[in-house]
Amino acid sequence: MESGSRTSFRLTGRVLYLTKDPELLRRQLEGEELAWDPSMELIDNISTDEITPGWVCYYYDETLAEYCLIGLRGGIIKKDAIKNGGFQVVVSGLSKGCGSSRETAPYSELTAGIELVVAKSIEKIYGQNSQNIGLLTTTDFSLLERLQKGEELPISAFTEGLDPISARIVTYGGLFNYNKARLAGQVTPPPCETGARPMTLVEKIIARHAIKDAKSGTIGIPAVKPGDALFARTDVRFSHEYVTPMAASLFYGALGKDAKVRDPETVFAFRDHLTFLDQIMPEEHVKLGLREQARSLRDVQEKFCQDQGIKLYGEVERDGKTVGSEAICHNKVIEELANPGELVLGTDSHTCMGGALGAFAFGVGSTDMANAWFTKDVRVRVPETVRFVLRGTLRPDVVAKDVMLHLLSLEFFRGGDGIGKVLEFAGPAVSAMNMDERATLTNMAVEAGGFTGIIEADKVTIDYLENRRPQSREELEAMIVRADEGAQYFRSFELDLSEIEPMVATPGDPRNGIPISQLEGPVKVDIAYGGSCTGGKKADMDMYAAVLSAALAQGKKVHEGVELFIQFGSQEIRDYAFAKGYDKIFEDAGAKMIDPSCGACIKAGPGVSFDADQVTISAINRNFPGRSGPGKVYLGSPLTVAASAIAGRIVAPADLLRNIAETPWAEPAVGA
Repeated sequence: MESGSRTSFRLTGRVLYLTKDPELLRRQLEGEELAWDPSMELIDNISTDEITPGWVCYYYDETLAEYCLIGLRGGIIKKDAIKNGGFQVVVSGLSKGCGSSRETAPYSELTAGIELVVAKSIEKIYGQNSQNIGLLTTTDFSLLERLQKGEELPISAFTEGLDPISARIVTYGGLFNYNKARLAGQVTPPPCETGARPMTLVEKIIARHAIKDAKSGTIGIPAVKPGDALFARTDVRFSHEYVTPMAASLFYGALGKDAKVRDPETVFAFRDHLTFLDQIMPEEHVKLGLREQARSLRDVQEKFCQDQGIKLYGEVERDGKTVGSEAICHNKVIEELANPGELVLGTDSHTCMGGALGAFAFGVGSTDMANAWFTKDVRVRVPETVRFVLRGTLRPDVVAKDVMLHLLSLEFFRGGDGIGKVLEFAGPAVSAMNMDERATLTNMAVEAGGFTGIIEADKVTIDYLENRRPQSREELEAMIVRADEGAQYFRSFELDLSEIEPMVATPGDPRNGIPISQLEGPVKVDIAYGGSCTGGKKADMDMYAAVLSAALAQGKKVHEGVELFIQFGSQEIRDYAFAKGYDKIFEDAGAKMIDPSCGACIKAGPGVSFDADQVTISAINRNFPGRSGPGKVYLGSPLTVAASAIAGRIVAPADLLRNIAETPWAEPAVGA
């Protein structure tokens, strides 16, 4: 047995079943023991927002144990309940750990005493984060039965089906332990020996970035196939203030206080998540000292960037006042940082937005980033690809957000078949989309449980990037990666976009999509929020302006009792909107404009709900319980958000747009 590795696991503590029956859950917390019963109804789609709500993530040490699962729907689990409950195993249903890439979620479980997570399916990023910190996971419920009978299981029971690198990481109890052994020459990643074969877009990018020889730094191998495990060289690494401090703590803790980031000129940091937190922090959180704790995240990130020579996209001053962030990280990655064919790594699940440029962009947790800072590479298990060929012409009141809400509602995703897959978008309807609309598609791939989303770069891409990058047009074109003829896909779907209606996702999950026409009766709206990386782009501003200007022409404004917030994704987007005169349209219609920040999307700025009875129609990407406050969040397109703000209830935008002859948000030139 390899030095430092663990050999077995046995049950010495309690098992917590996260049941749909609140009384059964409550009785367990009070001390009742249960045995596994297949008829037991377990909670599905437990998001990382529920495991560690946004405010809990202001901590990045063992304090997280006190708040483990405190955001679980129903409010039954209270502070210290998991930590003091003697639980060693936690059990749930489908899609455990969906949503954000925050490593605080599995870390809170681990530090609360949980050693094993059992679920019917486990989301990709959450699963990898768990491996990285030494938290065991399995989808095999027969193991649970064996453990409860007193059997001691070999660690191989938890590595079955894993690639060789992931299996070794589990055996070593985490990524840092594995890497120490790797750097000491005690373990060597197996070589990738896949022979030449037609490859998908992502497979080709991975093959070009694969580390062939770690000692010499040789990069690039002939081919890869799904399931191959390897380390790949990154081109761009970025983090934000929510995650940088935890990653920095891990970085110095593992490598020493003098450790240095490799090639810091390709590393970036963002102050974009908590910019407006002070405006909405409840008094009880202020009394807990969370205002100071949140500010410490900013300070720790600033010092780390100064010490390491990392570019920090921080806050912006206007007229002598701090007004907001330079940009949300994902918007800035597209505006300035990433290129076609590159590998982009970020500490945020929506890093996949960069796939709109034809890059392989994906989110990771703190441990993966801390390692990538030092090695400049990241472990990858080559994913399978699901291809969506989009044809037809969208209705004037239907946009990319509606397309994604429609796709997410497919049983393929609702049943978890999309977990860990690449979503590749192609076809004439995609070619006709501008960069901003393409970015909506790739951004929301993670809501399907996907590894990432990607679109092959083309003329629209190069037109957008030209004059934004130091490379010439010819150099940018040479960077484009295209799939091979005959490449194999896990599944292929063809959709006629002319058949899609304006959509909403009902509260609880982005996969709850239905046509607005199928809502059961009027849904009164209290808050309408247009912003976030998904809904705060230039094309989105065109949409808000089109609806609101049409409303003004009809003598209408934001409905009484409704608050409409429009938040820009970057200062460049704000400048665009003001240059177009949209600020006057927004003001005249009664909307409140907000400078760039993630804001209400992560319950950290204006636009959040404060009451469980409030209803929000939002252009953000996810609506898991508690995500934007205690109220009910419906997801919709920017057109739907603006139209609903005018109507006072959720409506399709057709009536307000009936006289619109042009759809400026559909023009490929938008955002260039």
